[in-house]
Amino acid sequence: MAEESMQDVIPTLAPVPISSGPSVAQVSQQADQQIDDQPAVEETASETLYIQNLNEKIQIPVLKSSLRGLFKSYSDVLDVVAHSNLRMRGQAFVSFPSSEVARKAMKEVRGFPLYGKPMQISFARSRSDAVVQKLDPNALDTHKARRLEHKKATRYTNPLKMKFKQKRMAAEMDAALPPQTRRPHIQMPDEYLPPNKILFLQNLPESVEKDQLMALFSQYPNLHEVRLIPTKKDIAFVEYMDEASATVAKDALHNYKLDGEGKIKITFARK
Repeated sequence: MAEESMQDVIPTLAPVPISSGPSVAQVSQQADQQIDDQPAVEETASETLYIQNLNEKIQIPVLKSSLRGLFKSYSDVLDVVAHSNLRMRGQAFVSFPSSEVARKAMKEVRGFPLYGKPMQISFARSRSDAVVQKLDPNALDTHKARRLEHKKATRYTNPLKMKFKQKRMAAEMDAALPPQTRRPHIQMPDEYLPPNKILFLQNLPESVEKDQLMALFSQYPNLHEVRLIPTKKDIAFVEYMDEASATVAKDALHNYKLDGEGKIKITFARK
């Protein structure tokens, strides 16, 4: 399995609201209906669940505590593993004492919108350290050694790491070329950037205040935040809760004359 720190001691945190909206039972019924409509896929049962599509904005201790609280009604939760590194972001592993408990939890919680994102749940491909320690403690050292050996063997074949390595090598090759033969860096014009929930404002009057922008953009629903740049007063960022709301505001206010003279330019922010 992926990197694990199976003896984490998760601090007791204040209750965290998991989600507003449908209950676990309601969501699980909807998910079951969707699953019933699809061809069955055989999965090898495991004591550990692999969870994807988690909200990456939630801090890891809070996320782990929320997952533990969500699953503890099914049985003792042996361990929750989650990391903030690029390869493991938005994922977690939750371990139970038996595969039967894990199967029941997966069936009932799959699709539940934890922090606004429906969880994708499947069985992990290998046992966790916590499961091995509980079910077969004498085999723990062998299990850890085998996992570390597998990690070493796949270190240079991991798709994400290969992608970063290729990008780094391309950058090094560019740097080695004479200036006249280097590939030109072509940047997409702001007007053609793909939609997202953050707007980039340019040509603002230097006297503009945050309250002015808040009043202007709050005319459109789901405004989340307005950010001014102290060192560059003619630009700002406006963030909405979703892409659709940002698009409506952009289309309505592009070229708006904030001071009665100059037109403000609004595009989607670069990611």
